[in-house]
Amino acid sequence: MTNSLRPEVLAAVEAAHDKQAFDVTVLKLTGTGAFAEYFLLCSGSSQPQLRAIADAIEERLHKQGVRLAHREGKGGAEWELLDFGYIVAHIFSERARQYYDLERLWRNAERFDFPSTTPGTPPHQSATEHNEAQA
Repeated sequence: MTNSLRPEVLAAVEAAHDKQAFDVTVLKLTGTGAFAEYFLLCSGSSQPQLRAIADAIEERLHKQGVRLAHREGKGGAEWELLDFGYIVAHIFSERARQYYDLERLWRNAERFDFPSTTPGTPPHQSATEHNEAQA
């Protein structure tokens, strides 16, 4: 359920959608031993789009009082990373996302998938979350 996500995370998802990011996923890492509470993962189809998505997320979170601690991936990179401390946004090319496969690496995390075609709608519930809700 999206009510278990912080408002800043949802704002970052909206910012990504505003720049036509696709395959937007949030991994809630609480309890996994990770260094952040949330990973936001999304993809873009070109390096300029990756940068635009990253800029939009940074701007939206800045307006909410969330400050960027570190940014990586400028200058033609296929992976832009925005580190806000408790939120880390990963903006990938399709190829880089498949190669690094962070969803598999963090498969024990609670997962929220946000459909690209209808920004602002609730995410699809992952199989893990569905199974927990049924228990």
